[in-house]
Amino acid sequence: MDEPHLIYFSDPMCSWCYGFSTVIEEIGRAFGPALPIRVVMGGLRPGEEAPMTAAARQAVTGHWAKVAEAAGVPFDPAALARDGFVYDTDPAARAVVVARREGDDLALRYLGRAQRAFYAEARDVTSGEVLADLAEEFGLERAAFLRAWSSDEARKDTWRDYAISQRAGVTGFPTLVGGPNAEGVYGVVTRGYAPPEQVVAVLRDWIGRIAV
Repeated sequence: MDEPHLIYFSDPMCSWCYGFSTVIEEIGRAFGPALPIRVVMGGLRPGEEAPMTAAARQAVTGHWAKVAEAAGVPFDPAALARDGFVYDTDPAARAVVVARREGDDLALRYLGRAQRAFYAEARDVTSGEVLADLAEEFGLERAAFLRAWSSDEARKDTWRDYAISQRAGVTGFPTLVGGPNAEGVYGVVTRGYAPPEQVVAVLRDWIGRIAV
């Protein structure tokens, strides 16, 4: 993609990325299709196998409270209350990658839907059945989505995203990168959460400079 666009390094089970969903929505309202957003899965906790302990649940929900205060998004702590819940972020990330095959816009919308399902609705987005239900909301054929999500190809594509994130030097999520400029260079818009008005102001300034 040679035209100016954004690359959004994210994870569907990253609470600060969930908070950043309000920023992504504001970017869409401010710029629309003139500033496309490409989602790349960062890999927060892929392949986690150990069930969460009570102490871990308490620590995570305390962290969620900070995100709720900063971003104004709702959380339901019941998301972590299932016996033996394993905080493996790979299944949901893989679902976003499969959705991305239908276009970057759908991937972005599916990411936001998966975030709401987990954090606000306490649904188990480590479950393929739940992830397929979400895909069906976007008009995707449920059984076909599940087959694609379960495939080795989807697993490889998702881990390729993680590798891209690592090679780009991304160490935390959300990270938003913009480019290319006239020299073909990409630059960081924000590392970590920032308020919508701040991010949009940075983008307006950047677009104004590259348009000259």
